[in-house]
Amino acid sequence: MSRTTPTLYSTVSRAFIADWLAALHLLCTPSLYHSLLESADLSSGQTEAHGRVTLDQIVMLYQRAAVETGDEMMGLWSRPIRSRALQHLLTSVREATSLASALYRFSTFWNLLLDDYQFELTDTSGVLVLALKPQGSAPAQRFGHMLILKLAHGLLSWLARQEVPVKAVGFAFDPPDFAEDYAIIFPAPVHFSQPVTSISFDPDIMGQAQVRSSADLDLFLENAPRDWIFTSSREHTQSLRVRKYLSQTDWADANLTQAARAMHMTPRTLIRKLETDGTSFQAIKDALRRDIAIRELQKGEKAIEAIAYDVGFASAASFHKAFQRWTGNTPSAYRRHRVRDS
Repeated sequence: MSRTTPTLYSTVSRAFIADWLAALHLLCTPSLYHSLLESADLSSGQTEAHGRVTLDQIVMLYQRAAVETGDEMMGLWSRPIRSRALQHLLTSVREATSLASALYRFSTFWNLLLDDYQFELTDTSGVLVLALKPQGSAPAQRFGHMLILKLAHGLLSWLARQEVPVKAVGFAFDPPDFAEDYAIIFPAPVHFSQPVTSISFDPDIMGQAQVRSSADLDLFLENAPRDWIFTSSREHTQSLRVRKYLSQTDWADANLTQAARAMHMTPRTLIRKLETDGTSFQAIKDALRRDIAIRELQKGEKAIEAIAYDVGFASAASFHKAFQRWTGNTPSAYRRHRVRDS
């Protein structure tokens, strides 16, 4: 079966959102916290240690939590970010005449609201760097740092009407066990253990600011964070190029040799490039099959045996073993949780 249409099957690990959930837990009563998780299908078995979280679940939790807590950053910073702050930010950015100016407006806006961090925008040797500088000694909130950098990138991309290329992203914390998830979020090399959290751009290739209407602004707010939380780029690392290739290829041809040939390199070169990304061909293949299977199990329209075949397994038994290794749950248990929580 040919998979000719690129999909947004990407998921992130349960651990990736753990800091966010911890911040939410402190803001909410136990009943509200439980209700928020339930609304995003995040209280079921698939959110255990090896569980995966979809974009839909992140969007559902964000949209309800921002309203219910009265904090559009949901406890991720020392000061609450009150309702309509994002709307005011977009209104300011929309008036920018260039993307560099928009980034400056972004930084000055947040510097009025944040106490624990301040943004600094610099242009050094032709590279535009937006750095998040601490104003105290509190440890970095990993999800908060990720989200605010991605918001900066998302707003620039919205204003440019295309995904703006990112030169690099750095985080002022050590690489977590789920470090590979950051490639799903940012279209750029991601570095950890940096002096400060930052995102950098090449002004020569950023693109131009485009006119955005009030209707465009309203739609962006209504969809938030769907339009900016995951990257749509599939070219910025070799691993995502392989993932794109696999998403458009019959599983019968989904092997290292065929992938290398399609990318005009030898298998040894492809192996070396993937090692640079900290991964392997088999790991990418398994991750794509896992994410497709999760999406199909959530939709609930196909039998498990059909899903097993669709993602290249010869038997349902082999698929069950692989899925349990990937997520900590069998496909049938995952589906039971989904039905029970609906």
